[in-house]
Amino acid sequence: MAKQIRTTHVGSLPRTEALLEANAAHAAGTLDDAGLAAVVAEQTDAVVARQAEIGLTIVNDGEYGHAMTEKVDYGAWWSYSFSRFSGLELLDQLPERKPTPAGKLELDAMTDRRDWVAYADAYSDPTSGIHLATRRPWVFPVVTGEIRYTGQDVVARDIAALTRALEGAGKPLSEGFVASVSPASAARVGNYYYEDDEAAVWAWAEALREEYRAITDAGLTVQIDAPDLAESWDQFVTEPSLEDYRRFSAVRIEALNHALEGIDPAQVRYHVCWGSWHGPHSTDLGFDKIVDLALSVNANGLSFEAANVRHEHEWKIWQDTSLPDGKYLIPGVVSHATNVLEHPELVADRIERFARLVGPERVVASTDCGLGGRVHAHIAWSKLASLTEGARLASARF
Repeated sequence: MAKQIRTTHVGSLPRTEALLEANAAHAAGTLDDAGLAAVVAEQTDAVVARQAEIGLTIVNDGEYGHAMTEKVDYGAWWSYSFSRFSGLELLDQLPERKPTPAGKLELDAMTDRRDWVAYADAYSDPTSGIHLATRRPWVFPVVTGEIRYTGQDVVARDIAALTRALEGAGKPLSEGFVASVSPASAARVGNYYYEDDEAAVWAWAEALREEYRAITDAGLTVQIDAPDLAESWDQFVTEPSLEDYRRFSAVRIEALNHALEGIDPAQVRYHVCWGSWHGPHSTDLGFDKIVDLALSVNANGLSFEAANVRHEHEWKIWQDTSLPDGKYLIPGVVSHATNVLEHPELVADRIERFARLVGPERVVASTDCGLGGRVHAHIAWSKLASLTEGARLASARF
């Protein structure tokens, strides 16, 4: 009998009304930390049980500890970090930044993305279906002091909630993961304290090490959310040379590996994506240009978009790219970028492509990116059901 191909997802799952209301009350000061922790624990029990019921192999807390107060929220994977570190401030007027050191790249403003500029008419049109056209303006903190980790109590709350929920669902700790932002993604807030952006990345790495260790010391897997590797390519007004960009990215991976030092790579998975917004993505960098960098991370699992219509064809790179010993692929086989529900046969075909190339035991079928905050809850859970059914069909082919 064929062995069942494992399944998972990228992290964010639809928030319940109870959780959204609790987060809003906590933000307003009408619910204390203990009250919020009780709601997080209760809702984590339910979301883990539902994942297990659907048949997902490797589950998480739905990122329920990453606060959202609205059903549509594309940025909670990142913004959760704003409250877990010192050295950040919201400023009405920004001070003058230091000049960029000669020979080094520094990211331009988030709104300067070349794809957003090229399709400005669509991105600004509320009828386009692109959420960026209707969302409120971003308000990001900036770094004005030394970055230190201050989220010990909150990450402990999240770990305790997931650990309890896994036990209740009859799952071992090895089948649970918690998402945590990468140093380079965290460092995309403005830097007004450190010598340059590179120094800020290393400071973030040093601080994030504490969160990574807390998760893995508890016996869970940490997922490093690192859209920065692929997505930052578009965040320069002038397109850089590929050589310069790879050098820029290599430094940030070096900082990440420093943060992961001493952690078993078997407890780490690395998530690469091109940004979760629903737009043209006309300037996305090909995965083949950076896949070797992604594989250099001290993580056994590599999660990436493979159902997204801009990147589905890139499964072919695994015909020529050698997968190092001990590593496995976590390809997306259902997409966060469409409301269309993938047919299980299509999901099975997508899984089979990878399984034929690297072996079914080295594939964990997944979503392209988080579904929570991006796809309606009913559709999101249906996509996960289609994912597990597709994996069942694909497993029967081996």
